[in-house]
Amino acid sequence: MMQQFIEFIGNNLLWVGLWIALFMGLIWNLFSQTIQGIGQIDPMDATRMINHEHAQVIDIRSPADFATGHILNAMNIAESDIMEKKVDLEKLRKRPVIVCCQTGTTVARVIRRLKEDGFDAVYGLRGGIATWQRSALPLTRTASVTKASAT
Repeated sequence: MMQQFIEFIGNNLLWVGLWIALFMGLIWNLFSQTIQGIGQIDPMDATRMINHEHAQVIDIRSPADFATGHILNAMNIAESDIMEKKVDLEKLRKRPVIVCCQTGTTVARVIRRLKEDGFDAVYGLRGGIATWQRSALPLTRTASVTKASAT
């Protein structure tokens, strides 16, 4: 049996290699944020943190996407502008910060930057605004909030 398995691998190196690469990519996709120390929270935990721990939501989607609906009191700061907004973000250093995008796939870079800059309690919204909406949680269409409140 083992001899047949080894012979199969030898005869199908390309396919076996592709399957191994696919499997490793899947594992990396599932666990990379956990391995890198990037905490993800679901919408219910985010709601609890917003209501009880005064967490600040930073929405990194484009202003146009933000205008279509966002979490109440969220700050809209594009991913590329995060470091330019250090003065605004400095007020948030002692509060939990929840970073969100449309699907939760692009928050890791922002979270890493904030953690490198000394923010301890930074989390990604698992599944992003799409999961927030599927959880039947409300979005608002108020004007973009770009200044952090000192609450």
